[in-house]
Amino acid sequence: MKYYESIVDLVGNTPLVRLNNIVEPGMAQVFAKMENLNPTGSVKDRMAVNMVKRAEAEGLLNPGSTLVESTSGNTGLGLAMVAAASGYRCIVTIPDKMSQEKIDMLKSYGAEVIVTRTDLDHDHPDSYVQVAKRIARETPGGFYTDQYYNMNNPEAHYLTTGPEIWEDTDGQIDCLVGGIGTGGTISGTARYLKEKAAESGRNIRVVCPDPEGSIYQDAFYRGEWNDPSLYRVEGIGHDFMVGTLDFSVIDDVVQVSDRDSFFMARRLARQEGIFSGGSTGTVFHGALAEARKLGPDAIVVAIVCDSGDRYMSKVFNDEWMRDMGYFSPRDDVGTVADLLEFVGKPVVFAEPSDPIKDIVDKMARLGISQMPMTMGKGDLRMIEELDILRAVAGGEHSLDDCAREIAKPLNGQVQPDTRLSDIQVVFEENNVAIVVNNGQAVGVVNKIDVLEFITYQRQKVA
Repeated sequence: MKYYESIVDLVGNTPLVRLNNIVEPGMAQVFAKMENLNPTGSVKDRMAVNMVKRAEAEGLLNPGSTLVESTSGNTGLGLAMVAAASGYRCIVTIPDKMSQEKIDMLKSYGAEVIVTRTDLDHDHPDSYVQVAKRIARETPGGFYTDQYYNMNNPEAHYLTTGPEIWEDTDGQIDCLVGGIGTGGTISGTARYLKEKAAESGRNIRVVCPDPEGSIYQDAFYRGEWNDPSLYRVEGIGHDFMVGTLDFSVIDDVVQVSDRDSFFMARRLARQEGIFSGGSTGTVFHGALAEARKLGPDAIVVAIVCDSGDRYMSKVFNDEWMRDMGYFSPRDDVGTVADLLEFVGKPVVFAEPSDPIKDIVDKMARLGISQMPMTMGKGDLRMIEELDILRAVAGGEHSLDDCAREIAKPLNGQVQPDTRLSDIQVVFEENNVAIVVNNGQAVGVVNKIDVLEFITYQRQKVA
């Protein structure tokens, strides 16, 4: 028979998955560390298991003990799972900004959940942190796991997450991207990877995307911070400094808006099939920015924090997104496929062997300013009017040269099922969006096409 002794034994050994559709040509390879595949669906399972095992080894837990923790949800879920498998009671305190799905999941594992106010300082007697400490003190056999200061938290990632990434990348990782919640995941993982890289005289860049409103960027760069502001991303960022965080192994902390975080989470689901929460959106928004800087020879690993199933009432709910102001009903006017049908323009491809002058003639005849080019299976490029002008007027090329000599990597790829409310992210860095289906370009749309379609849709409604 082949089996595991406990569900706890399934924690860790998560795979890397390469991103293919949201990574543009010329960017570094980006791999997702799939921590959403842990038993409760988050990276926090690792430290929950390690904190409990260390406490047991130190004689701090006995049969019938009660695990108590202040949590944004995921650590509580990990502890509730361990408690259920080990015969402990579990009590968690959670701020009221967290999703109802997290609360329901915690209760499903048998945890007792106490919801507290989000707007209280962490040292206020009624904050989720102080309430948890008080419950642990007042409960016979109560043990406060103290994820924010328990060094067995980063140790879990030094012992497991870091070695897994190092082994799975054959030690070739160039950049680690992860969020800061308690600080344990990024601190333990980064410390291991930097130590291993240093053995061969290399350095691994560690970048931490953080929600706008969190204190961590100011703390990293200035050593002090102003009062935090409200943000809606769950699980990362904080309004107080935690004890498990080691800034010495971090190279940069960048801020990401709630909107960018949520739209990236939706893109990951719709374009990569990776179902994750808003904090993962924060991480991967930062990861793509790093991938653009590092170029195609680099390897970036970004941590998937948790699963999207606990955010169905928020990030993946269009009504909630509208209510929060991330997009309005007027913005959600359909998909890219709807736009292509409206535009009705066939895709005209340039051939690699076409003379530049033939491309100029085609553009003039069709009234377009760019043409995609297929170099081979999956290798799509773009020729733009401005690049032709620069190349010919500057004397680098003649009109008789082959078009492939001035073709650039094709950026700004979207899928036919991409919502038009999501496409503006592409236009922030690209003049056109290339519609790709199964590796083949099926359409080219620009900002004017989108505006004309939106105008048409609104006129229909009116």
